[in-house]
Amino acid sequence: MRIAFFVNSIESETPGYTTTTLALAAVQRGHSVVYVEPGDFILRPDDSLAVSVAVLPDASYKTPDKLHAALKDAAKQKKTFAISDIDILFLRNDPSLDATDRPWAANAGIMFGRLAAEQGVIVVNDPDGLAQAQSKLYLQTFPEAVRPATLISRSIAEIRAFIDKHSKGCIVKPLQGSGGKNVFHIATPTDSNLNQIFEAASGDGYLIAQAYIPEAKAGDVRLFLMNGLPLLRDGSYAAFRRIPAKGDVRSNVHAAGTARKVKVTDTILRIAEMVRPKLVSDGMFLVGLDIVGDKLLEINVFTPGGLARLAEMYKTDFAARVIVALEEKATLRRAYGKTMPNSRLATL
Repeated sequence: MRIAFFVNSIESETPGYTTTTLALAAVQRGHSVVYVEPGDFILRPDDSLAVSVAVLPDASYKTPDKLHAALKDAAKQKKTFAISDIDILFLRNDPSLDATDRPWAANAGIMFGRLAAEQGVIVVNDPDGLAQAQSKLYLQTFPEAVRPATLISRSIAEIRAFIDKHSKGCIVKPLQGSGGKNVFHIATPTDSNLNQIFEAASGDGYLIAQAYIPEAKAGDVRLFLMNGLPLLRDGSYAAFRRIPAKGDVRSNVHAAGTARKVKVTDTILRIAEMVRPKLVSDGMFLVGLDIVGDKLLEINVFTPGGLARLAEMYKTDFAARVIVALEEKATLRRAYGKTMPNSRLATL
């Protein structure tokens, strides 16, 4: 099986990324791995789709560092394949990283992923589902019971009025974006910094104001779902608690947060079950839920990260379980051909 990982850029990949972890698991299971960047697709006059790829040499990579080094070398001399030579196209880019400097690149995976799916390639997560999820507005399409009270606006007057209704304050952040950028905790609508915060965060467009959940002081829980269900292997859930640095409201690990083991509670599992039907309907194969208390703060459907960290915590290879699931999809594709829609196959 040949698996193509679509990323923002090969240059920005690191040995610690979840994509690298998945690629290593795929190679160790005997699959061919290639990497694709936003500018690598070629749609020819006969409507055939081709793709220029960095091909990982066949080798018994033992560590992500070795694989990453080989990928850097492979990127210097790409090869062109017909899209039919790809079995799985795994969309693992973060559109928000390209939205400002390379807006043409932000939607490339979705646009060409659709064409690839039409030509029989298994594309995960499903590109039509990802098109619905290109901002944090996607969270508002899930049941109200699992979401904190939320206002989305560019009006500072509306935001002040919303904050005034919540005695514990609010979190304000951009509607677009990721990685904890421009995330602020506002205690009261008279906060002297509110205008400056509004200016900083609204530079990215609309703002989200969410009722602050006091449990957030202890961090949030990242839970991986695969095929709509909690990712489980060897009796352990693929979940960890992200604890913010002192004085910071952001739990993101690359924003100085730390990660620790966590017990997956019945409350967390109930939230996962509540969002499962829509995630399955939208073809969301691999997803990261960010949960505080009994509320879901974000759903990462593009680049949920942390599998390498989880492997160290629980001494089990969750990435291998993900690759096995892709193998099962490839078997179903061979059996059913194009009679089964990509969005359905993506979460079987």
